[in-house]
Amino acid sequence: MQRLAFRGNNEFENSSNQGNFIELLKVLASCNEEINNVVLKNAPDNLKLISPDIQKDIINAVAFKTTKAIITDMRDDLFSILVDEYQNVLVKEQMEVVIRYVNRFGCVIERFIGVLHVRDTSVASLKKAIESLFSSYGLSISSLRGQGYDGASNMRGEFNRLKSFILKENSCAYYIHCFAHQLQLTRVTVTKRHLSVCSLFNTVTRLCNVIGGSCKHRDMLREKQIEKLIEGIAKGEIKTRQGLNQELALERSGDTRWGSHYGMQINLMHLFSSIINVLEYIGENGRITYELSQVLQRRDQDIVNAINLVKVSKCRLQVIRDDGWESLLLEVLEFCGKYDINIIDMEGAYVARGKSRRRSEEITNLHHYHIELFYFVIDMWF
Repeated sequence: MQRLAFRGNNEFENSSNQGNFIELLKVLASCNEEINNVVLKNAPDNLKLISPDIQKDIINAVAFKTTKAIITDMRDDLFSILVDEYQNVLVKEQMEVVIRYVNRFGCVIERFIGVLHVRDTSVASLKKAIESLFSSYGLSISSLRGQGYDGASNMRGEFNRLKSFILKENSCAYYIHCFAHQLQLTRVTVTKRHLSVCSLFNTVTRLCNVIGGSCKHRDMLREKQIEKLIEGIAKGEIKTRQGLNQELALERSGDTRWGSHYGMQINLMHLFSSIINVLEYIGENGRITYELSQVLQRRDQDIVNAINLVKVSKCRLQVIRDDGWESLLLEVLEFCGKYDINIIDMEGAYVARGKSRRRSEEITNLHHYHIELFYFVIDMWF
């Protein structure tokens, strides 16, 4: 249930899930009377030691001790490294490093030892980051006997040059392309050679781009799915239990991400009816000039088709001009009310910022926003 979230989104006492740190602390307290006497509600004064800063300090201390224990278990023996690069949610380049060695019992051990932030994926930055990590734990490139990267296109070829740089310093640090990635890339390539399968994946990719390329569309998909979930639970069609009915998303598949194609298809099946609702909305309201824009971007323009699309676009704009003002005004008023924004009196006199009107030139706010702004912007398209 906890997964990897060390801290909870809501760590207040009335929260159903306060995160790994506090939940584990509560479990320890329930199993050990000595711990229970000095933690959480029973802590002396206000010394609970559960603030976010303290949790981070404890995480760092535990990570350091754990990594040192791994290095000690290696006993200065030879080892290999496995490296991969990715972007985190803040779109920062990061590199994760895993070491592989044989312990004193003759067993092959793989241990994750760190995530490194790199400003870019140039050879110099990657090599510097690895050397910095090695120096932190007393490791040496001279003890390196293997280096493994996935070799995929998203590695941008920089790791190919990185392996060469390391080989220049240590000719025994042999490079091995990840066999799992080789198998994955081979499966995807062979599968897509079938025209129907390739067409399916291309269609689904375009669908992901349409839905996932807009925050508004993603929110709409989420709302539609919640509505259908509540309706299904009320009718008894959907079972409820801890861990069931988790929020799903229409994520893009990746050729180097194992199982992503299968996962995408499964999510598509579960979200299908909600996706149809979103696409219907986009078709009715969100594509006023989209087709015309796409045609005009083509190099081999079809003039006749473009002219027809101009006519269609003008008709759609005319419908908005005739019937769209009331719905737009209502949406703006609801937005202002939701966020406590002052709502102007539409029948009051409009005064331009930094200017004053003479009495004879006085117009209402409604006239300004409806005629001088709404109509004017739409008429510019004509």
